[in-house]
Amino acid sequence: MVAISRMKSLIFPAFSPLSSHLHNTPPFALFPQRFSISHSLQIPKFPLFRPNPYSPQPSNSVVPSRRSSFQSEGGSHFSSGEIHVIVGPMFAGKTTTLLHRIQSERSKGRSIAIIKSNKDTRYGLDSIVTHDGLKLPCWALADLSSFKEKCGDDAYSKLDVIGIDEAQFFGDLYDFCRKAADYDGKTLIVAGLDGDYLRRSFGQVLDIIPLADTVTKLTARCEVCNRQAFFTLRKTDETQKELIGGADVYMPVCRQHYVSGQAVIEATRDVIIESKRVQCGLPP
Repeated sequence: MVAISRMKSLIFPAFSPLSSHLHNTPPFALFPQRFSISHSLQIPKFPLFRPNPYSPQPSNSVVPSRRSSFQSEGGSHFSSGEIHVIVGPMFAGKTTTLLHRIQSERSKGRSIAIIKSNKDTRYGLDSIVTHDGLKLPCWALADLSSFKEKCGDDAYSKLDVIGIDEAQFFGDLYDFCRKAADYDGKTLIVAGLDGDYLRRSFGQVLDIIPLADTVTKLTARCEVCNRQAFFTLRKTDETQKELIGGADVYMPVCRQHYVSGQAVIEATRDVIIESKRVQCGLPP
């Protein structure tokens, strides 16, 4: 009987001596409360690595900070960071969401930097610009591994938050995010396309999902029927995976109009190819 009583005390808290100490603890008192999301719609210009000391402190935050300190096997201490991923089709507001979160972090006095791929030169190389005109200065790089060297060890060590836009263009995205969050204690906010115009994985954006603290999937509006758009349709007959362009090349569409649109584009492409064959006198 004594053995059975001990087993019950291990399985059922009601039989445990510790239960008397927890009896007056209110429900969920041991768990942190969630914060509500709040974004400001105005995006001011600001220099990199300089938090604004005069910005009012917000009453809540975008994501509750869970940063903590760990000790490595070698004995050195480091802080854990965070990774927050924003994905969706083109024209879904990924860059706008990224800038709003960056602004929220900056308003709390955190030091920030923004990186984008130097492949996208539509709005210049020194700024990140949304489709609706919001703009912030940034680093334009060919790869993320060069960022620490370019900004300097001292400046990098003082950084709290790193924003990455057009993440699908960085071939070293996974390694950079893992190291920066796991060992350098940085908070990373990453925005990019999760799929290309063929609805296939684009770059390493999906590879960092297992590393992420949060993942936000955004949608646009279908340009044909105004329903939710989850996909990006390429309107031209180019077939290369990376083709920089805006509304002149791409459009957000729902599933129905992606399928029908792809059929039309492929049929048009076949007609164009056949026409060129005839003009050149080639056999069909």
